[in-house]
This record gives sequence, C-alpha cells and structure tokens, in this order.
Amino acid sequence: MKFLIVDDSVTMRRIVANSLKNLGYTDFVEAADGQQALDVLASDADIKFVITDWNMPEVSGLELVKAIRGDSKLAGLPILMVTTRGIKEDIIEALNAKVNNYVVKPFTPQILKEKIDQILEAV
Repeated sequence: MKFLIVDDSVTMRRIVANSLKNLGYTDFVEAADGQQALDVLASDADIKFVITDWNMPEVSGLELVKAIRGDSKLAGLPILMVTTRGIKEDIIEALNAKVNNYVVKPFTPQILKEKIDQILEAV
C-alpha cells in the first residue's frame, strides 16, 4: 500500500516515514504542503492512504482533506491527520471535514500503528 506523507516539516515527514517503515510499510511519497499533495495525487493513482499535517503554507491540511473529499476519484482515500492542534473544536472540525482519524503530536509509532489499523479495518 502506497502512502502520501504531507507535512511542511522535513523532520516530521522523516519521523512518519521511519514509523511507517518500522510497521512494514515501505512504499510512500512525500509532499511539503497541501498543494504539492494535490499535485502528487493528480499524478500518482497508486496512493491508497494520506497522512497529513494541518498547519501548512499554501494549502492547509484541512483544505487538503476538503479537496480530497470533494473529488469523486479521491473521495474514498483514507486520511489520517497528524497535528499539534489538540483542542476539541479542532478535532471536531477535522472530523466534520471527514478525516478518518486524528493523532495529536507528539505521537509514538505504536499510536500511529493503532490509528492506521483502525482506519484500514473500517474502510
């Protein structure tokens, strides 16, 4: 399964990528913001899962989620939001935009695994 990791922090993309590798997922690509992510999604039909930050320049993670959900070809993609935004209102806003699950940074690889597994069981 191919993942798209979206975060404006190179360090955070590396943390997520290393966590995925440790979980046995070795096929992934990266994007530095939501606009790059949309460009990647438009050109790579093999992506089956999106892990995105919320706070990014250009196109935010929330805007990315809304764009994916509004595109009939992409609408079913599982999306995990990984962000520092942990207040209840933000979580509700993300869930209303139809993210499949939500992780607040910092997180452990085990939490990432649990969230991915929960999403994959539900889709």
